[in-house]
Amino acid sequence: MTDIDTSDAGGPHAGQPVRHAGADLADATAAVVMVHGRGATAHSILGMAGEFGTDGVAYLAPSAARNTWYPHSFMQETTANQPHLDSALAVLGRLVDVAGDAVGRENVLVLGFSQGACLGSEWLARNADRYGGFVGFSGGLHGPEGTPRDYDGDLDGTPVFLGCSDVDPHIPLERVKETTEVFTELGAEVDERIYEGMGHGVNEDELAAAKAMVTSLDVE
Repeated sequence: MTDIDTSDAGGPHAGQPVRHAGADLADATAAVVMVHGRGATAHSILGMAGEFGTDGVAYLAPSAARNTWYPHSFMQETTANQPHLDSALAVLGRLVDVAGDAVGRENVLVLGFSQGACLGSEWLARNADRYGGFVGFSGGLHGPEGTPRDYDGDLDGTPVFLGCSDVDPHIPLERVKETTEVFTELGAEVDERIYEGMGHGVNEDELAAAKAMVTSLDVE
């Protein structure tokens, strides 16, 4: 696969490598953009692609500078995480654009875990359109309690999966609920699943739900 250049994103994440797995984007019927969490790597989240068992899907994973998309909690004011947050949002947008040009935006699914799920949630809300889907494992929209949610656009039936523990030490349950409400108001079809006492991770039920979403896109 030809390398994807993200140098025009600006900021600390510009020009970081983009890893890939699965089908070549030029030959793919769908694409999944996979966003790793704090302290993880593009390579690590690409390992999840093996769980999905699809042949015609290209998997793309951007790399955060120093393995962190933004320095502070996603619950802080967004200004506290600049310029890292804007740079990360731009990198994610660049990958979705490249994938969309190849397979159509309606066949592009964004998936993230933890910090990657928070980044993906915020990007989706700010860029509402019809996509192949969004999977957020343990994440939610950015900003402190009471942040205005004046997002524009229409998700137009985009399938969204949000999974999280009810006692996640990093992701307040109330933020997951708020994220569900925002995406629903933007026109998404949201499947929210809260798992009692799970902690911070991804379980088999969540992986099965994500697999079903990815598999639904892998059709000729």
